[in-house]
This record gives sequence, structure tokens and C-alpha cells, in this order.
Amino acid sequence: MIVNFAELKDFLDHKAEQYENAAFIESDPILLPHRFHRKEDIEIIAFLVATIAWGNRKSIIKSGDKLIHVLNDHPFEFVMNYQGQPLNFVHRTFNAHDLSFFLLALRNIYENHGGLEEAFSLEKNQSSAKQRIINFRQKFLALPHDSRSDKHLSNPEKNSAAKRINMFLRWMVRDATKGVDFGIWPSISPAELCIPLDVHTSNNARRLGLITRKQDDWKALHELMKHLRQFDPKDPAKYDFALFGLGVFEGF
Repeated sequence: MIVNFAELKDFLDHKAEQYENAAFIESDPILLPHRFHRKEDIEIIAFLVATIAWGNRKSIIKSGDKLIHVLNDHPFEFVMNYQGQPLNFVHRTFNAHDLSFFLLALRNIYENHGGLEEAFSLEKNQSSAKQRIINFRQKFLALPHDSRSDKHLSNPEKNSAAKRINMFLRWMVRDATKGVDFGIWPSISPAELCIPLDVHTSNNARRLGLITRKQDDWKALHELMKHLRQFDPKDPAKYDFALFGLGVFEGF
């Protein structure tokens, strides 16, 4: 029975260490960007795979495989040459129309905003991962497009927990030493990150007394991160592995 701060921290530290290793990627969508070596290829596939990351992990990986094929196994080259031609792709409600807009928006990000990493930058006197997401979203959605595609880029200004974007940021920012995340965005500190709040992490966080709010929204995420930053202020997102692993692998 976990009864105090020290015991809970030790428990979560142990579980984070247990699950953050190369074996984790074998059944996780992050294995798809691990096929690439060029920074731009990694971040493009990571961003697109994170965007379609809802449903079970096997179906996400299957759709991600198809997505890589659609991009001719050269994501950055494909994006930079894409002119809006029809594509054959669908994953749940994310269809070929949405993908076409996302590719055009990505090309715009690389051509006019310095790339994906720079597009998440903060303006003077701004702070927080939430603001980075808001800034990025404004740039990404700047091109004319059908508003139906907006729903695939969560908006924390409307209290969304932005699970998929936070997952993408974790992948890009956290250290690559353990063989899972990539650590290719040095301009963002791991201390800023928020974990991707999904059904496993939120339910387990509630069982451990880390969330009292019932909804899985940004307010709940903020509540959770206040605790996780106390456990490790330099790398609070490492606890994603603990909370997620407890649910997926242990049925906690």
C-alpha cells in the first residue's frame, strides 16, 4: 500500500525505469519513426503517426505502415515536393483529404517557419508547453483548408489535453539514451513536457491519487503534472512510461 510521497515517487521511478527500454518500442507506434535516421524524416513520421494515434496500437502501427508507403518511404522529400495530388489513405476519421492538408501545412512549416522544431518556439515573455502547442497550431492551420481537419490538431485553449501532440513532443525532446525517445529537439527542455493523457495514464493516476478531476482534459493534465514535477522537475514526462505501462502491461 502506497501511503506517502516518498513511497509513491519510489514506486513510479521504479516503473518508469522498468518500462523505458528498447523493448517498449516493439509494440508501440514510436517504432515507425525509429525506421529513419534523418531528423526531418523522423519528425515528420512521428508527427503524422502521433496525429493518427487513437484506437488500439496494432491498428495505429498498421495505418502508420501504410502512411510510410504513401510517402514513398522518404517523408521529407515527399512533403517538400507535394502539390496536393490525391492520396489513398484513411485511419478512422483521418482521411486522404486531411492527410493532403497536413502535408501541405508541413511543407509550409519547413518553407516559412524554419521546420517543425522551430514552429514550436515561444515568443518573448511566453512559457510552457501549452503555449508552444498554441503557437504551433496557429502556424500549422494558417493555410486555407476545410475546417474538418482542425479536429485532428487538438486545442489546449479549448481545454483539450492534447494527448497526441504531447506524445509527439515527448518523442522529440526526451533523451535518447534508453532507446525509446529521440532527443533531437534540444531547443525544448524536458522539464517543460506534459505527458500524453490517455485512458491508461489518467485512470492509473486517479487510482494513485494524482488526479481528482473526472474529465480527461487540460485541467486534469495540469493537476497531474504538478505532482509529477515534484517527483522529477527535470524530466516529469518519464512517468508516462510508469502510468501507461501499469495499465497496458499489468492491468493495474
